[in-house]
Amino acid sequence: MRVLITSAEAAPLAKVGGLADVAGSLPAALRRQSLDARVIIPGYGFIDHSANGIESLLSFDIHHRLGSNEVKLFHCQVDGIPFYLLQSPPFFGIEGDVYSHWDWDMERFIYLNQALMAALSRLDERAGWFPDVLHVNDWHTSLLPFLAREHGDDRWRELATVISIHNIAYQGKDAGGFLWQAGIHGRHHPDLMQFGLTDNLLGIGIAYSDMVSTVSPRYAVEIQYPYAGYELAPLISKRADDLRGILNGLDLGKWDPESDPTLVAKFNADNFESLRPLNKRHLQSLCRLPLLSDVPLVGIVSRLTAQKGYDLALSALRNTLARRDMQLVVLGTGEAQLEYDFWQLDQDFGDKASAFLQFDAALAQQIYAGCDIFLMPSHFEPCGLGQMVAMRYGALPLVRETGGLADTVVNYDNANADVGTGFVFHWQESEAVEGALEWALDVYEGRPAAWRRMQERGMRADFSWTKSAGEYIALYEDALAKARSN
Repeated sequence: MRVLITSAEAAPLAKVGGLADVAGSLPAALRRQSLDARVIIPGYGFIDHSANGIESLLSFDIHHRLGSNEVKLFHCQVDGIPFYLLQSPPFFGIEGDVYSHWDWDMERFIYLNQALMAALSRLDERAGWFPDVLHVNDWHTSLLPFLAREHGDDRWRELATVISIHNIAYQGKDAGGFLWQAGIHGRHHPDLMQFGLTDNLLGIGIAYSDMVSTVSPRYAVEIQYPYAGYELAPLISKRADDLRGILNGLDLGKWDPESDPTLVAKFNADNFESLRPLNKRHLQSLCRLPLLSDVPLVGIVSRLTAQKGYDLALSALRNTLARRDMQLVVLGTGEAQLEYDFWQLDQDFGDKASAFLQFDAALAQQIYAGCDIFLMPSHFEPCGLGQMVAMRYGALPLVRETGGLADTVVNYDNANADVGTGFVFHWQESEAVEGALEWALDVYEGRPAAWRRMQERGMRADFSWTKSAGEYIALYEDALAKARSN
């Protein structure tokens, strides 16, 4: 089976968030299971061609409503995965960032879908390669299922299409004027007409794809309701029979405390009791905190946004820091008010709290390896990787019961830890965060054997891509069967 994954970003060439991790890691797992999986992304101007061995493959002109543009297709191998990069200035090829402002991104990503259609035809003509399954991701490439369906050519009609929703909050709404400008005719799918979504790019992709997936089983249920699916909820609910929730996996080669070069003491599930504390001590030293092994250390590595629930956590952290022996390390950037509030915690509790309002990949991994409790109190979380990385590195997550957090963190049984890998609360209230934090601190101080059992269980949990890749293969097979029966 030939699968082409297309996305606005894919690690390691272009990465902003979790979308890039999936687009970069999933194809490797698929190839290990004998699929011919490849990736195509925009060839952004910041991507270093010489450092990545990127070579020119073909070029052609594309004619559209506003004129014509030259399209250049490049290729390279990234850890054995064939990557294609599409350049077509001024849309793609000269920029310094993946994303720009809203109106320009709408115009350029709509154009990307048109250019990708043309590029796939040329790739077939030049290299004799055409996918059986086209896997698009989020709104940036969500026009492709519609364009493929409307193409008219038998080869395109037999192409199976799958769309993955990574975060339904970002939809490409109000695209009607941009679509008209690009010469893309009306989207007359009855479901789009019924729900008023003919100008919603993500909605178009959901309506026209053969199968739909999202990044955790729980999130697949949540987005069928307005509180999580917003205006797309009724469309997704209507497609429930074709919807799958497939949990994102971890790149176990990257996230491995036994080989992580950033750690002062490498460890695994067999020896973490003796070696992991050395990483906690090192983290405390880096963060100018007292070197106290018996004081629980809470870690945060995150974008500091309202979605992540830190509006709930701040007052809980402030109250608990004032009342209990605990330490806090925060790493992240985001909304100005949240950055200020965490900076203020650092100032007010200098001997207990340290905030790094920046991006630092090495420090992030040291926090995972050195903290005792990893705080992730999200309002909503489609999948989340932080909680899985934390468990692999021996930290116990404290999370809200939502999306992928509910699917990956098993709540402590409040006894001998026959069950549990962390602490889970439900209500979107500061009091709920504070109560769960108090509970975790009590367990750390009073039940060390139970704590160690949960650490070991979390470290041994299988968060690899192997199982998820198998589920994607089943999804592709369903999409192929559906496409070829139409």
